[in-house]
Amino acid sequence: MRRTSKILPPILLLSVILRIAVALYLGNIVDAPPLLTDQRSYHALGARLIAGHGYSFDVGWYPFTLPNTPTAHWSFLYSLFVAAVYAVAGVQPLAARLVQAVLGGVLLPWMAFRFARRLFSSPADEAVRAGSVAAQNQQADPSRAEVLGLLTAALAAIYPYFALYAATLMTETFYITALLWSLERTLAVRERLTQRQRIGVRLAVTLGLSLGIAVLLRQSILPWVMVLFVWLLWIGRRMGQSRGVLKALATALVPIVLLVLPFTIRNYHVYGSLLLLNSNAGYAMFSAQHPMHGTNFQEFSAAPLPEELWGQNEAEMDRELMRRGIGFVTADPQRYLRLSLSRVRAYLDFRPSEASSPVNAVGRVLAFGFFVPLMVYGVGLALRAAGRSASTPSGSGQAEGMTAGKTQVGAWADFLTTPLALILMFAVFYSVLHIMTWAMPRYRLPVDAVLMPFAALALLDLAHRTSFRRRLLVASP
Repeated sequence: MRRTSKILPPILLLSVILRIAVALYLGNIVDAPPLLTDQRSYHALGARLIAGHGYSFDVGWYPFTLPNTPTAHWSFLYSLFVAAVYAVAGVQPLAARLVQAVLGGVLLPWMAFRFARRLFSSPADEAVRAGSVAAQNQQADPSRAEVLGLLTAALAAIYPYFALYAATLMTETFYITALLWSLERTLAVRERLTQRQRIGVRLAVTLGLSLGIAVLLRQSILPWVMVLFVWLLWIGRRMGQSRGVLKALATALVPIVLLVLPFTIRNYHVYGSLLLLNSNAGYAMFSAQHPMHGTNFQEFSAAPLPEELWGQNEAEMDRELMRRGIGFVTADPQRYLRLSLSRVRAYLDFRPSEASSPVNAVGRVLAFGFFVPLMVYGVGLALRAAGRSASTPSGSGQAEGMTAGKTQVGAWADFLTTPLALILMFAVFYSVLHIMTWAMPRYRLPVDAVLMPFAALALLDLAHRTSFRRRLLVASP
């Protein structure tokens, strides 16, 4: 705790300073940098909200919103944030950039610290399964977990992409913070389950609150929420805690519903039909699978809206465009698979484009040149440690072979309940979700944030190896 109180504040201060510098660099021009054009929409919505026009634009807007017509295409919550800043400081993009730079500079690294510390201080699962009461209270080295948490916070503070998007009028910073919070809360629930302890109401509510905020910022997280709940239910069943986890998840659903329901009601009132939250899923599916791409995805190209759909409201358009997007897939599954493979490049792209700003170009190159190799190395270290702990003795003979096979299956099932499995499951699921629909480098940022603790693990391992080699050199004659 003393180490944290001394080191974490300077990390957060550095994080804020870097983000303020980027905000001042981008300035008061809403089109800066050129590729991050979504911020024009949030700027316009914030200005319209404080002028009393609601969620609408005064001119025709991408992709299908008519002038002075209610829209549900953009995040309601983030639009309210921009409007709140404009209500106090005037319609000044720089004011919103600076407020977000300060909030994001503190919240994201702080939440990364909490998430990493929770990840690396989980109980010893093998001992828990053995049923030892003393072992159930056994923790990993708290000092090591604290160091890894601080390293993760420092990496999140200096990660160029995080600094860039914290100064941009887009949902990334707050969304990633809410996502990390939800995963930290999920690991806390899992810890209670594996220790056969009661899941408190406060823990369940904060899990639901974190997920609800993430959903309001980007509804594409909803499929992952369902996977997350199934994972916790499975662990609860294995630990004989089915009733407790069902009760906790029901409690967690309450804040999610309370956060989403007002906008569902608003949409029904506006469109006269059910639209859960935003009207962007259908168009994303339609545009990303459109035959205009062929088998080479063009991430910055928008498919033209069919003329016969003009005049329908956004709820109707969303459903019809989703239907047509799925139709593109079923009409030519081979082309869809090849198109999806081409989106791997768009998802992992690190090359600066001609339209990239200098800040964006530096962020792309550094992400792959420094951070991603560390993440891969750290995940390899964690998997190797998990493999050692899950290893089983081999036997001879048919009976022993059958027993060993069953034990191996059980070992895999046990691994799937671990924190490492949760993180890898998210990284794979979230990446595949976007590769199969719409992929861009910025959609990879949540995965980068979730894997950042493994970059910290890699740095710590490399530091120990370097220190060990130095000691050998000093001791050698």
